[in-house]
Amino acid sequence: MAHYEPPINWGDYEDIALKLYERFGDDFTESKIYRIRFTELLDWVMEIPNFEGKREDSNEGHLEMIQSSWVYEWRDNQS
Repeated sequence: MAHYEPPINWGDYEDIALKLYERFGDDFTESKIYRIRFTELLDWVMEIPNFEGKREDSNEGHLEMIQSSWVYEWRDNQS
């Protein structure tokens, strides 16, 4: 039986960050996460399997929040 995952949308920063961390692990350190181009970050978010947001609904604020949430997720896993 498949584990149900609720859809993820633009405001679900922590969920998005967790998915990005699961995908990239420690390939991206804090400084690298903050240097990711928004175009690239947008593509990666759109590739999350249960992400339902529309590309045209993204904005800089969302992408900045995703970046900082990803950094916190990365930090939490460095202990």
